Amino acid sequence: MEHKMKNHLSDINEEKIRTIREIRELSDKGLISAEEAAERLREKIKSITPAEIAYAEQTGNGTDNDDECIRENMQQMRAIFKDLLQAERPSLPAGHPIDSYYKENDAVCTLVAQMKELYGAAFIKNRWLELYEQLEQFKTHLSRKQNQLYSALERKGFDKPSTTMWTYDNLVRDTITGQHDNLKRNAVEAFLNNQPEMERILLDLIDKENTILLPTALEMLSESEFASLSKGDFEIGFCLIPTPPPYIDANEATSSPEHPGLAEDLAALLGKYGIGKTDTDVLDVAEGKLTLEQINLIFKHLPVDLSFVDENEIVRFYSDTEHRVFPRSKGVIGREVRNCHPPKSVHVVEEIIEKFRTGEQSRAEFWINKPGLFIYIIYVAVRDAGNNFRGVLEMMQNCTHIREKEGSRTLLTWEKEGKETSKAGKETAIHSTDDTEIALTPDTKLTDLFRQYPLLKKELVNINERFGFLQSPLAKVILPKATLGLASKYGEIPYDTLVDKIKELIKRY
Repeated sequence: MEHKMKNHLSDINEEKIRTIREIRELSDKGLISAEEAAERLREKIKSITPAEIAYAEQTGNGTDNDDECIRENMQQMRAIFKDLLQAERPSLPAGHPIDSYYKENDAVCTLVAQMKELYGAAFIKNRWLELYEQLEQFKTHLSRKQNQLYSALERKGFDKPSTTMWTYDNLVRDTITGQHDNLKRNAVEAFLNNQPEMERILLDLIDKENTILLPTALEMLSESEFASLSKGDFEIGFCLIPTPPPYIDANEATSSPEHPGLAEDLAALLGKYGIGKTDTDVLDVAEGKLTLEQINLIFKHLPVDLSFVDENEIVRFYSDTEHRVFPRSKGVIGREVRNCHPPKSVHVVEEIIEKFRTGEQSRAEFWINKPGLFIYIIYVAVRDAGNNFRGVLEMMQNCTHIREKEGSRTLLTWEKEGKETSKAGKETAIHSTDDTEIALTPDTKLTDLFRQYPLLKKELVNINERFGFLQSPLAKVILPKATLGLASKYGEIPYDTLVDKIKELIKRY
């Protein structure tokens, strides 16, 4: 039976793929050397494309192992394919999602080069901290890739990245975190001992992306799909590069309908028979009547994050709240839920669904408890009136402030949240809470700024969308050490420019 992935690739020769797979397997098992494997390949084929390698891996007979991508060394792969591999970097327009991945990888490689240079010099903690604070942004690259690119490829039958590369992503992510922690707790010996391995696996992962994953994605996905990916990419963010322009499908941008009135006529016809309701049409819900707009607003303003997976284990919905605990993007919609989680936790997801499906269980609770942060997560089985399993509802909430409550509150009390709750409240929120002016320097703590000018925390995102993280629960962990200097580097804004823009905001108070 023809593999689904093949339908989205051009000129796939099954005999050639079989040859690639067989020779690689012999080399992987140690039955022939890399040199002998390269020689055999040269005798039988003239060239190999990244997509052919990806297809050979996808259609292999072996079972998926979580560490498969980790064990595959790119240097060994290059030794086998040598001059046969055609992997020239394409020229892409600014804003193209694949171009952004390439540019981010370039920036990370530059960062690693600086680390290599620093490694041979006398140890200076602050310099290393600066580099690792920048490298932390690579986690955004990984999150975008896992939530966006993997899901798009999955739908085309290429799910190897979701089942094997995700594990490698998390290994690299956790190693970066471990090294950063070593620095912060002054474990210098452990840091220096582990640094070469961190650099090796990071560069190897980037090589796998640049050589196989990104070229294959470029061949498999359409322009309209890339335009859709671009929209979701902005929800998650970018790594070490200026925010790119939105990518627009040129075909859609230049095309115009031959019959402009057809859409309107069709909408009117559907409306006549109660089909295709608008945002303002009233809908009958279980307990009341609401418009679609009202329903969406309710979901958006709930104090919890919601996600829904149907009985077929497909992600159908998530609520787009401002306080979202973990990143989500439109790319997860329509995706198998098992492929939305790292492989090491898939068995937990599958167990929850199975227990819910059989009726053995109806809820599962988890919580994340860290200094200054408490996240509560609950999964609930969704059943219809006939007690048939219809899916799983996930609810997630940052409960840190709730756990901090003591005693009782029975009287109405307005919190100072920078919102226009009343005229007096507005005056308190938008003016400095302290008459003493703060001197702005690279070492100025953001917490001090926000204490004196509460609205700044919310309005910094207007200077740069990267500051959107300040509205997330993770801000409580990051803010205590965040300074204007670090904010300048994180937002990739010249320090003087950032200060000028902050001063402009302060003047409004």
